[in-house]
Amino acid sequence: MLSSRRVLSFVGICAVAWAALASVSFAADAPAKSVDAEKLQKIRKAGINYLKNSQLEDGLWTTETVPGISALVTTALLESGVPASDPVVAKALKRLEGYIQKDGGIYYSKSNHRNYETCISIMALHAANKDGRYDQTIKNAEKFLRGLQWDKGEGIESSDTFYGGAGYGGHQRPDLSNTQFLIEALRKAGVKSDDPAIQKALVFVSRTQNLESEFNTTPFASKVNDGGFYYTPAAGGTSQAGTTPDGGLRSYGSMTYAGLKSMIFAGVDEKDKRVKAATEWIRRHYTLKENPGMGLMGLYYYFHTFAKALDAMQVDEFKDEKGTAHNWRAELVNQLAELQNENGSWTNTQKRWYESDPNLATAYALLALSYCQPAK
Repeated sequence: MLSSRRVLSFVGICAVAWAALASVSFAADAPAKSVDAEKLQKIRKAGINYLKNSQLEDGLWTTETVPGISALVTTALLESGVPASDPVVAKALKRLEGYIQKDGGIYYSKSNHRNYETCISIMALHAANKDGRYDQTIKNAEKFLRGLQWDKGEGIESSDTFYGGAGYGGHQRPDLSNTQFLIEALRKAGVKSDDPAIQKALVFVSRTQNLESEFNTTPFASKVNDGGFYYTPAAGGTSQAGTTPDGGLRSYGSMTYAGLKSMIFAGVDEKDKRVKAATEWIRRHYTLKENPGMGLMGLYYYFHTFAKALDAMQVDEFKDEKGTAHNWRAELVNQLAELQNENGSWTNTQKRWYESDPNLATAYALLALSYCQPAK
């Protein structure tokens, strides 16, 4: 998650064969309710119209100093079926091109969030890159991101808790939220799951999981050991959900889904103990009423990572610890329909991480809904 002064953002999808996991962990006793296609279309259209109408004259959303928001909104529109030729999207893309820097990064020139902004921008450009016009820009941005990752280039060894991770930009402390963006951006740029950069990121991701194993020998793992994920083990360790009395870092929903799908994108399969433990945590804490461990804080970020992780797992129905089968897509559509404002936007009553900004929350909601399209 971001600090109270920073803004969250977004991610992509990767196909992995998960039939075995579906039959073991998520098999349903009876079919759950299917997605209401008419409702989905209605709320998506309303959200799209809101974002089209909230665009600033200069082609951005909210502020020019945080292009990550505009890149997130642009991605949401594109992933919702709005073509790159649409006047609103075309204007946004043109404006985002103005953030391309000589070093290959895509960020506000005075930004401290260069990794975050470049990652989200890659996602937007990738979604618009039907004709290959952004091939070189994406390749240059990929090279820039590789340079930001914590590794031996920064003089640290693989045993260091910073190793493999990414922060907001420069040499800021790495965290799981930014590292998941790094992995997704690299994948969108065409990087394979066995690439050294992604495998190094996997080292960091594994250390953010509360699972005592050969993959995580930090002192935090044994104190909680529930299979969930937290924000970062670096610089003394931090969990936005707080700590246990003995100093353990509490697991919470948005980071657990982020950690799980990051492992999938890095090529970890369903037989791996890390994946099994994360899956069991999700089974115990399955909900769309809140971000488990955080209440309403970061709720729309949670919806987005929830949808991306379950979609990446290629499961249509998810069986929780009580044996209840959930059509998660149908449930997510229904929940977002209930939360949508009359003007088509979404907002969070909890202002933390800027989710009270309707542009940000609506972008997250539309991105989550992009994984809910019923099979044809």
